Amino acid sequence: MQQRGSDVRRSAVAIMAKAPRAGQVKTRLCPPLSFPDAAELYRCFLLDKIAQVSALRSAAPVISYGPDEESGLAGAKAFFERIAPSRFTLVPQFGDELGARLLSTFDQLFTQGYPQVMAIDSDTPTLPKAYLEQAIDLIAQPHIDVVIGPTEDGGYYLIALRRAYPELFEAMPWSTSDVLPETLRRSEANGLRVACLQPWYDIDHADDLRRLRADLQRDGMDGALHTIQFLREHAW
Repeated sequence: MQQRGSDVRRSAVAIMAKAPRAGQVKTRLCPPLSFPDAAELYRCFLLDKIAQVSALRSAAPVISYGPDEESGLAGAKAFFERIAPSRFTLVPQFGDELGARLLSTFDQLFTQGYPQVMAIDSDTPTLPKAYLEQAIDLIAQPHIDVVIGPTEDGGYYLIALRRAYPELFEAMPWSTSDVLPETLRRSEANGLRVACLQPWYDIDHADDLRRLRADLQRDGMDGALHTIQFLREHAW
């Protein structure tokens, strides 16, 4: 999918995503969810994140899609072509682990001419859009090299860069509480100037799911319409 010239002059915001196949996504939510329900919830997360990124006026929207075990990259691309608005650029992820897939995403988008690139997760349905807007503003500043949005469990929900830094992704202890401190340590060791956003939580475990339900039931919560509808229709 070819991006317009006006898009290339803006920051790219790439949703890191997988096709929602039962038994392949959000499996740590099972139980209380079944594998099919976990996949459907993840599909709702994707739809809500796509809507959120679509609303960012100062960014070029991207989906970085990973292969699934059933049909590989071709099947994942076909799924996202069906659900993503036409203005989204689709780029494939390459690599056997998250670091390689992130780095391949950054490499492809910088090669396509984007001056700044931000990769964001797909399972923070309550993340305020203002956090993404703040990250876009920060990474556009010449005195900042890296912007990180920390998660409460020691990872991050976004990372934005002005160029690709392999040292931030290679041999990283992914899916552990060491990801954020190790990323900060490596950034400092390489003389990179870092800005951090406010922490947020992602949805990995049953406790996160209960917290999500409680948050979305509060008055004043905006967005996440597909996730809200799923939670209204399912009980556990």
